[in-house]
Amino acid sequence: MLDRQVAPPVQPLASVTLPAADVFSLPNGARLHVIHNDAQPVVRLQLVFPAGKWHESTSGISLLTARMLLEGTPTRSARQIADEVAFYGASLECEQGFDQSTLTLYCLSRHLEKLLPLVLDVATAASFPETELAQLKARTIQNVRIERQKTSYLASERFAQALYGPAYPYGRMFNESEFATVAKESIQEFHRSAYQMAKAEVFLCGNISAPQLQLVRDAIGQVETTPLSTSVLVSINDSAGIVSQPVKEYTQVADAMQTSLRIGRLWPNLNHPDTHKLQLLVKVLGGYFGSRLMKNIREDKGFTYGIYASVGSREHTNNFVIGTDVNAASAQVAIQEIYNELTELQNSLVSTEELQTVKNYMTGKFANELSTVFEQCDKYKNIVFLQLPASYYSDFLQQINAATSEDIQKLAREYLSPTSMTEVVAGP
Repeated sequence: MLDRQVAPPVQPLASVTLPAADVFSLPNGARLHVIHNDAQPVVRLQLVFPAGKWHESTSGISLLTARMLLEGTPTRSARQIADEVAFYGASLECEQGFDQSTLTLYCLSRHLEKLLPLVLDVATAASFPETELAQLKARTIQNVRIERQKTSYLASERFAQALYGPAYPYGRMFNESEFATVAKESIQEFHRSAYQMAKAEVFLCGNISAPQLQLVRDAIGQVETTPLSTSVLVSINDSAGIVSQPVKEYTQVADAMQTSLRIGRLWPNLNHPDTHKLQLLVKVLGGYFGSRLMKNIREDKGFTYGIYASVGSREHTNNFVIGTDVNAASAQVAIQEIYNELTELQNSLVSTEELQTVKNYMTGKFANELSTVFEQCDKYKNIVFLQLPASYYSDFLQQINAATSEDIQKLAREYLSPTSMTEVVAGP
């Protein structure tokens, strides 16, 4: 009889292999990456352009461009675009990030042929109508004003600026006055420059037939590149403007009931030889519910509902951050306890039992993140955009399983010194 009081044995994940992508260089310069999976009759098509915050010359122009794509083209209104997507039970959206902007279509495989012209129309021929643009600006400005009344938003915003510097794209804050004056002509110019199909990485995954693949190759490959007389894309040296020394900053928020903390530093990129062991170190510190920060700051002290430590991976620079919201009266004690945990990792070895628990969590979570072809494609996209070796994810399992307590202590001494941390506090 099954004894439900005894946990089942843990089965180690020995290896993992991502499905191979077929890569096609299209006549106009775009690259098409295809991952086949016939488990479900669905597909995802993503057009990824170098059109994120990194490339903008004016505050918010990349955001406005991405969000205006679905507001109409010369042949379709915003309502017609939405109705056509809904008629086929599909989803179409454009997201802007730090490095890229991504136009994503989810649909049943049999509807791909019908929806492909719509996707290309939206991507290449957006009309940016003035009325909708004015409404989007007003909504965005109002939303930012509301968010800036929250200590958590302010702490994250000021932390990025303190860490990178105000001149660096990842550190530039939203400028309301500059955003409000962005002209339609500037958005059109940014779109013509950044959303050229020749610069696109296209990802197609799911249940794709040979005729459908050929259809996508032909349709995307025939999109012409528009010659440009000027370019609004920004060329930036990767290290330009980055703050070289850690800083401490306090932002006062009148009448706030809580204080938000952001503590962190610049971090090695994912090509670093110790990248996987560094991920293990961060998980031990604050990367899961049983982490040291959670046990101390939440469970033992009761200062917060949650606290995390994580690494933000981007194309040009990575960062490590510890974040939490605490009662204002407990802020200084919470900060000291965070630094105590950093020092403890430097001075004492992680127990074998704790280290194995974190390894099991990481490998189990990793396996769960590969359960669908869309998640597998997301991992593959990381390899493409972050220029990782093809063996990155198989190396992950090997290095995590081989990591020792001595490895963790050595890395903690090198990267988790309290004196190396930038500290931002927002509160009353």
